[in-house]
Amino acid sequence: MMTKKSISASRASLILFLCQMITALEVPLDLSQPPTITQQSPKDYIVDPRENIVIQCEAKGKPPPSFSWTRNGTHFDIDKDARVTVKPNSGTLVINIMNGGKTEAYEGVYQCTARNERGAAISNNIVIRPSRSPLWTKEKVEPKHVREGDPLVLHCSPPVGLPPPIIFWMDNSFQRLPQNERVSQGLNGDLYFSNVKPEDTREDYICYARFNHTQTIQQKQPISVKVFSMDSLNETISANLSDTDFYGAKPLTERRPTLLTPVGSTSNKVELRGNVLLLECIAEGLPTPVIRWIKEGGELPINRTFFENFKKTLKIIEVSEADSGKYKCVARNPLGSTHHTITVTVKAAPYWITAPRNLVLSPGEDGTLICRANGNPKPNISWLTNGVPIAIAPEDPSRKVDGDTIIFSDVQERSSAVYQCNASNEYGYLLANAFVNVLAEPPRILTPANKLYQVIANNPALLDCAFFGSPVPEIEWFKGVKGSILRGDLYVFHDNGTLEIPVAQKDSTGTYTCVARNKLGKVQNEVHLEVKDPTMIIKQPEYKIIQRGGQVSFECTIKHDPTLIPTIMWLKDNGELPDDERFIIHKDSLAIMNVTDKDDGTYTCVANTTLDSVSASAVLTVVDRPNPPFDLELTDQLERSIQLSWIPGYDNNSPITNFVIEYEDGMHEPGVWHYQAEVRGTQTTVQLKLSPYVNYSFRVIAVNEIGRSQPSEASEQYLTKAAKPDENPSGVQGIGSEPDNLVIIWEPLKGFQSNGPGLQYKVSWRQKDVGDEWTSVIVANVSKYIVSGTPTFVPYEIKVQALNDLGYAPEPAEVIGHSGEDLPMVAPGNVQVHIVNSTLAKVHWDPVPLKTVRGHLQGYRIYYWKVQSLSKRRRRHVEKKILTFSGNKTHGMLPGLEPYSSYKLNVRVVNGKGEGPASPDKLFKTPEGVPSAPSFLKITNPTLDSLTLEWGPPTHPNGVLIAYTLKFQPINSTHELGPLVEIRIPANETSLILSNLNYSTRYKFYFYAQTSVGAGSQITEEAVTIMDEAMASRQVDIATQGWFIGLMCAVALLILILLIVCFIRRNKGGKYPVKEKEDAHADPEIQPMKEDDGTFGEYSDAEDHKPLKKGSRTPSDRTVKKEDSDDSLVDYGEGVNGQFNEDGSFIGQYSGKKEKEPAEGNESSEAPSPVNAMNSFV
Repeated sequence: MMTKKSISASRASLILFLCQMITALEVPLDLSQPPTITQQSPKDYIVDPRENIVIQCEAKGKPPPSFSWTRNGTHFDIDKDARVTVKPNSGTLVINIMNGGKTEAYEGVYQCTARNERGAAISNNIVIRPSRSPLWTKEKVEPKHVREGDPLVLHCSPPVGLPPPIIFWMDNSFQRLPQNERVSQGLNGDLYFSNVKPEDTREDYICYARFNHTQTIQQKQPISVKVFSMDSLNETISANLSDTDFYGAKPLTERRPTLLTPVGSTSNKVELRGNVLLLECIAEGLPTPVIRWIKEGGELPINRTFFENFKKTLKIIEVSEADSGKYKCVARNPLGSTHHTITVTVKAAPYWITAPRNLVLSPGEDGTLICRANGNPKPNISWLTNGVPIAIAPEDPSRKVDGDTIIFSDVQERSSAVYQCNASNEYGYLLANAFVNVLAEPPRILTPANKLYQVIANNPALLDCAFFGSPVPEIEWFKGVKGSILRGDLYVFHDNGTLEIPVAQKDSTGTYTCVARNKLGKVQNEVHLEVKDPTMIIKQPEYKIIQRGGQVSFECTIKHDPTLIPTIMWLKDNGELPDDERFIIHKDSLAIMNVTDKDDGTYTCVANTTLDSVSASAVLTVVDRPNPPFDLELTDQLERSIQLSWIPGYDNNSPITNFVIEYEDGMHEPGVWHYQAEVRGTQTTVQLKLSPYVNYSFRVIAVNEIGRSQPSEASEQYLTKAAKPDENPSGVQGIGSEPDNLVIIWEPLKGFQSNGPGLQYKVSWRQKDVGDEWTSVIVANVSKYIVSGTPTFVPYEIKVQALNDLGYAPEPAEVIGHSGEDLPMVAPGNVQVHIVNSTLAKVHWDPVPLKTVRGHLQGYRIYYWKVQSLSKRRRRHVEKKILTFSGNKTHGMLPGLEPYSSYKLNVRVVNGKGEGPASPDKLFKTPEGVPSAPSFLKITNPTLDSLTLEWGPPTHPNGVLIAYTLKFQPINSTHELGPLVEIRIPANETSLILSNLNYSTRYKFYFYAQTSVGAGSQITEEAVTIMDEAMASRQVDIATQGWFIGLMCAVALLILILLIVCFIRRNKGGKYPVKEKEDAHADPEIQPMKEDDGTFGEYSDAEDHKPLKKGSRTPSDRTVKKEDSDDSLVDYGEGVNGQFNEDGSFIGQYSGKKEKEPAEGNESSEAPSPVNAMNSFV
């Protein structure tokens, strides 16, 4: 929030200012002029009788005026009274009464006259009256005896003072008596009671009158009031009457309102325009009535209407004729209402419409004096000249009186005089002096020469050219040394000579010349205007919410005209900052350290220069956790419930969201507080449920967004009566820790749940379904009981009942438990294995009889292990694996088996005690599967037309290998793939020489092994045959030529640059064309020839994470797929980490994913080798 004020006033203020300048247009004091009254005492002048009387009368004129006085309409001879003196060069009277004089001797109506050769001015009639503060008249004040509920009026009747005193009621200790809707003071000073109460009884009701003018206070005799309550009144009556007499005061009865003041149903009120209208209605009744005000046929004036004295007084300020009308006050209570109508008439003492103004004319000119006033009733207008009624004043042929106007024509110097206009009615009068001064004077400019004006841009600029001359000069304005006369809408020319620039801009800066001329001469004056940039707050303080104890900072950065020196001042709530070292003012900010509640408020940054002022404000809200609630009260105390109420503490500017109620059990857990309830932040009362035999104390905690308050002080204690338990223990279970026992456990009741002293438990049990009677035992306040000598794992019915000294809890619910478990006795039979595929088998078994389980059946557990691989025929370390199948299952799946292997398994039943005996080991074999990829593929001995291939068998053959398959195809210089050739190789071979190949040609090879089930994963590689010797020699011949050497160097440099660019793009994740073609064909992984020794790289398995050798390329699919199943045992049984699905079945694929076959047509590969690149240029 930012406000801006400029020293240049607003447009409306400018008009008022200029009008005042015109009204106050003065004749220079070095020229002849009639007197003008400049200062005088008020019309109604009340003086302090203890001080000298000073009656002011000051005037100016040329020549200086002389002064005279009248008193009560006759000449007051000052020289004849030694106590009266006149101040030098003044008409002010000083009456010395300090040395024995009496003020009363000088009461009267005084008027001052100031006179010189050009006329006489007179003052108002000044009525002198001494202030009076009389004592109360002696009177006997009788005590007031009143019955409870009756009305009462204590009369003050203060002495008549001048001015009237201020009335108030106090006691002997000078403490003001409390007032409210029931008891209040009227406008006449009386104290009104709508109805009295016993607490109104006192002996020191004292009315005081304060006379401000004399600074004295007068006191009335104390009034004693005795209020008789109904109970005490009946006791008094019964003590004075016999038993046979009828006695008894009437009970306190309610009644409808009646008015104590004003009396009757209507009244009238006259008030003068501009004064304050006060209307009053005070009513009595029981209950106390409420007052409401209305205006018949209209609305109460907005912004001028106020209600005082608990709405018993209607106050309207600055009343006007429009406020006349009928005002009704209505007093109402539940039994009815009454009203009073006050007819208000607004009269008016005379007030000016047009007051006469001084008139300066040159000889031969015409003019008018106008005196217009209004009032109610309409005032009479009368004229005087030089203090004499115009009807008996010397005649002047140049003037003519026409009601409220005097018309002057062809005036001469002798026409100079002072005229008085008097407007009067029964409520007062107005008197104004206005002179006519006939002068012949050339123009003169009164504004100092070369005066500098400074304003802020976009604000009005006022350039003064105060002038005088007779006849009135004409004024013209120019800008600059040789500027033309100023005209147009950009300027406003005022009658007093002022030039107004409504919206000054930077280009308005300059020198302005004012020229004044009349028939007697011409004069000019220069003034200077500077337009400055406005001061602005470019970073304003912002609204802050801060927790108490923190620190906060308000920023205030300003921008200002460089020629102005700003000052920054900080205010708090429009006042000065507290004198506290916690407030630190920096150049552009205000910091407040260790914020307290008192720092809450509005902070304003004010930037002042000599020309303007800007301000910006921000509110600081200090928040904190709430203050704790207080005044906790317990009501409606019952055996099982109670009502708790409290008063919230201050919320510290963050609304309370909820209250938390806690309780302490002083009997069972003293000092420990427990959660009881929680209610909304708007609630201050709660009904709490209680338990028997608890010594309760409560406390309340308030919560807001900042946090929780400190707990309130504890409430009073409340002890509930003991009772039988309401509930039984929870969590009752029966389990055996040994095969021959039953352990019964339960969750014991908490202290307050016992409901009384002597808490115990009745534990009962019997074997289920055998018809036994209940066996019971009563135990102390424990949580376990052990029954010994039970059969192994048989069901029992169990119940635990709470009891105390007052009786038993309700009948408890029965639960089923079991005695202790033992290990299962037999193993599952008829174990069968069904081979699903090379990696998955399904196992079946017959369940064991439930009686032999001897416990809770948890499931069946399969132990299985690999005996040997059928392809390698060698035994391996036996690693047993375990799968558990929950529940009474009869089958399960064994996943993740290795193909072409021999396995054994057995099955066991499991209960809570452990595993039973194992079934006989069952042997089964898995069938063949597809092999993994060959362990490596190496290409060596390149010649013109042959390549040698060497390979290693698959790491996991998964069966009997029957053959290898080799596929290869050439890659031309544009990276297109040629026709595909396929060769089948016996399984016992580990190398192959390929002949009849093209020289200097790149080939891509695809190689994989096969079993009777199918082909396994393939491995790929690339190799290049060498060039023929003839072409090599031809190249040698060319290479000896100088031009070829230079060309090759250029080509080599270009290739190097391209390789660097490709390397950079590859590292950034981009693709070059060769790679895009590879990605399109999804070729298997390959590794090119090593650059250092010409040999071919070895195949790297996907699990080999070694970095590729120099010159190698990452295959497009990055890995070689393996046939091995990736399925986890977790999906099928509980093994180490999980369990099977509900039926032990398994759904999924277990065969390895093969690589796609090589394309038969054009297929892209990698960039050509440097040899091919060289050949492309031949």
